[in-house]
Amino acid sequence: MPLRTAFLDARPLRLPAFRRLWLGSAVTAVGGQLTAFAVPLQLFHRTGSSLWVGLGSAAGLLPLVLAALWGGALADSTDRRRVLLLGNAGIALCSLLLWAQAAAGGADPLVLLLLIAAQQACFGANTAVRGAVVPRLVPAELLPAANALQSTVSWLGGIGGPLLAGALLAAGGLAPLYLLDALALLGALLGVRRLPAMPPAGGAAPRPAARSIGAGLRHLVGCRILLAAYLADFTAMFFGMPVALFPQRAREVFGEPAGGPVIGVLSAALSVGALLAGGCSGSFSRIRRHGAMVVGAVCAWGLAMAGFGLVRSLWPAAALLAAGGGALVVLSAFRKTILQDAVTDAMRGRLQGADTVIAAGGPRLAGLAHGAAGAAYGTSWAIGGGGVLVMLTTAAACPALWRYRAPASAGSAPPSSQAAAGPVPASAAAAGPSAASAVAGPVAARAWELSPGRAA
Repeated sequence: MPLRTAFLDARPLRLPAFRRLWLGSAVTAVGGQLTAFAVPLQLFHRTGSSLWVGLGSAAGLLPLVLAALWGGALADSTDRRRVLLLGNAGIALCSLLLWAQAAAGGADPLVLLLLIAAQQACFGANTAVRGAVVPRLVPAELLPAANALQSTVSWLGGIGGPLLAGALLAAGGLAPLYLLDALALLGALLGVRRLPAMPPAGGAAPRPAARSIGAGLRHLVGCRILLAAYLADFTAMFFGMPVALFPQRAREVFGEPAGGPVIGVLSAALSVGALLAGGCSGSFSRIRRHGAMVVGAVCAWGLAMAGFGLVRSLWPAAALLAAGGGALVVLSAFRKTILQDAVTDAMRGRLQGADTVIAAGGPRLAGLAHGAAGAAYGTSWAIGGGGVLVMLTTAAACPALWRYRAPASAGSAPPSSQAAAGPVPASAAAAGPSAASAVAGPVAARAWELSPGRAA
């Protein structure tokens, strides 16, 4: 394999429709970090209590879960481009309201929690639909590369957003952060408007959302490979994500009572590793053993976190976190590809809704579990033991996932991609029927990526 082909596979960006979606994701990934930076800071300044900061994180979870499931069902019954427009518009409106209250001197904390809940609901629906849009814009053979590009830009926002937020906060306070997020979202709306229409596959008539959600969940329960992929992802996040322990780790192990720069190094290390792995995603499209890549990535993440729990020096710890960040990009890219390949387009939105719930819920529950374990047993046992549990649980629970291979045929580009991007490459057109139809059925197969930033 030529060395140059191992680096970032940018071929999906040659497709104009996907390029518009990706550029919108890049802009809003940075903008979303501005709001993510401002909200906890404003809550703490208004109340002086970390409890309110925790409530701010919890306030958005239930609305996000419900809206993701509803948005996924809606994506299977109406034009996905229209749902994306509504979702982005809703997030932008919430950011404008957050800017207005900050510019007016700051709202009551309860009002702030309501705005957070509304914004997270719009974000959940938007994320579920976005995941279902990508396979309509990109040939099946390029899905791993497209998913790696999406994950990479989110991690890039996780680096650039906080740096920009810190500079703007010193210059103009909190209000400009909310305003720039809203402007970024309005800019992304222009790109979404230029996407092709994406009506339901086969012109399916809309069905009641509750019934649609139930059908999607029954399909998920009947798909052993999908369940195994979700279990592997949830295991990695719940047992292995140590972000909630960074402040305690910085104080107890790295000797910095106030946290500050040490926490910044630890947080940035995850993102740097993820970007480096995304830059080497050129080989992803040639790998057929998608299941083995998911299992390997989860075990690599667990091993890195076990090592992080043992080391007592900052830079080795940062190196292990960087390795873990790279493993998360591999996990995200191949888990998403398994999902997108394993279901028909008519069911894809509802399964993306479930995917969003798992991607959002895993890291949030991990924060609660790691916080309790760190308080009871210390950070070394909580982090190192979590990493070991990740490896043992994955090895015991996912043997079928290890054997899973991608379909031999990489499907041709979907009609919306052809309409927006021109003719499909001959290699893709000749590859045969859709990969989705080849493996759909009962035996067929976020934040963390949600947390670095929002995508259009």
